[in-house]
Amino acid sequence: MISIKCPHCHVGLKVDERKLPPNISSFKCPKCKEAIPISLLYNQTEDDNDTIVITSRKLFTAGKITVSSDENTPEQTFKLFEGINIIGRKSQASKATIGVITTDKSMSREHIIIEVKKETKENYKHYLSDNNSKNHTLYNGNYLENGEVVVLNDNDEIIIGRTILRFNE
Repeated sequence: MISIKCPHCHVGLKVDERKLPPNISSFKCPKCKEAIPISLLYNQTEDDNDTIVITSRKLFTAGKITVSSDENTPEQTFKLFEGINIIGRKSQASKATIGVITTDKSMSREHIIIEVKKETKENYKHYLSDNNSKNHTLYNGNYLENGEVVVLNDNDEIIIGRTILRFNE
């Protein structure tokens, strides 16, 4: 049995890797019904029974977020997964799926949500919304209203707290 965590709803799961089909690339979370991307890698250990489950690179979307460096934040790049991506300041108390390493306290721990939906076989749409953050979100120079959702386009600028993010497809 191996322990994994759903990247969408964070539920902990125990999986018997012996029951997984050999060519499996994902399975549905029993709680949120979102796809959990996986790859099976086998460790070379003495008993040769250990299995590691990791997210598969081929299941990443083309979208990514690049965090601009400043005095509070090093440059960072994050690939976005299909489903819900919660982005905010990295901390042990955060439930963000993407934790930005920063000392920018004006960035909430779960500041924005980017939902990635598959449109066609190869294309994805990326939907940005503010996650009821205290200091709001700037999208291409305009504040997002409560409940407002915008479709991200290549090279869009998002400011959370004092930190600048760049979206690229």
